Amino acid sequence: MPDQPTLCTHTQHDFVLSSGTVLAEATTAYRALGQLNAAGDNAVLVLHGYTTGPAMLDEGANVAEGSWSGLVGPGRAVDTDRHFVICPNMLGSSYGSTGPRSVNPATGKAYGGDFPLISPQDIVTLQKHLLDALGVRHLVAVMGPSFGGYQAFQWAVDYPDFMDRVVAAVSAPFHPGAPGHADAVLEVLRKDPGWADGRYCDTPGTMLGTLTAMRTATLTLYGVDAELRPRLPDPTLRAAELQRLALSWAEEFDAGSLVSLMRAAELFDVRPLLHEIRAPVLLVNSRTDPVFSPALIKQIAPLLNAAKLSWCYVELDSEKGHFASGADWHLWSDALATFLRDGCIDTAAPSAYYFIDGRPADKLSEELL
Repeated sequence: MPDQPTLCTHTQHDFVLSSGTVLAEATTAYRALGQLNAAGDNAVLVLHGYTTGPAMLDEGANVAEGSWSGLVGPGRAVDTDRHFVICPNMLGSSYGSTGPRSVNPATGKAYGGDFPLISPQDIVTLQKHLLDALGVRHLVAVMGPSFGGYQAFQWAVDYPDFMDRVVAAVSAPFHPGAPGHADAVLEVLRKDPGWADGRYCDTPGTMLGTLTAMRTATLTLYGVDAELRPRLPDPTLRAAELQRLALSWAEEFDAGSLVSLMRAAELFDVRPLLHEIRAPVLLVNSRTDPVFSPALIKQIAPLLNAAKLSWCYVELDSEKGHFASGADWHLWSDALATFLRDGCIDTAAPSAYYFIDGRPADKLSEELL
């Protein structure tokens, strides 16, 4: 199968959600790079974050976790000359897959605020249907940043024999946010008259101002200033670029997806199921990430050890916060390539602390475990 730089789609009919609700049509939009081999076992599943999509594979993409174009491509850590890479837009999102602004076949109108509750298991199950349709029989790896890491962990517990490696960057095996964030997001949206009790889809663009403001706040929290500073040293120019990025995102992303995907995130917690994982796991966090602090490894390490997993950890010495896995891809590209080839072995990435099966590989790491 040749590279597909544009989005393709696959539709699963009568898709039953964890809640019991049936989606008459559940479409997954996806990007594919490289070629699937005859055995169907050279595929790598790359999964995006909360507010992004398959554009995460594009150089310079406007994505909150940083573009992964430096990690995925010909001759890169995820080598598309050797691997077939699939990057699906997750269920509930805004880039071609079924979500709140999709048309409900039963009514002929957009779901809007009536889109049903979805779970991480639903998201992964629909992706499995996509892989089955594409002829993928086994994954070399499943990986992603942030919510993409959630999906990677969910894959690892739901289909433990289906992959050889699991990579979760700027992420964790549970949602560390405080309960009720989805309700808080919904409350912000409701304050905009354009929300119209969830019927915002009737007037395209009506939520643009609110979404732009929300995106500005999110990018600021995630560390966009440090990400922009090397190419825009003038603070005024950085502020203007931040507004441009926020508006560009707001013009594409659906308000209802913010709520639906956050509710799914709040359901995510595979800590009781870690013992189901069979594949080696690579965790990658950023020293400056305010969302998934490196301090989380103190909680996660004992759980992974108790589950008797083969695992390793890279902490990126980056100033770019939640953007680091993409924006500073060079800090862990070698570690990723080594992990995909060999699993957890005693090696180190530049400017990173590396752990082998929960045991520190250098003295610097001892303080973290």
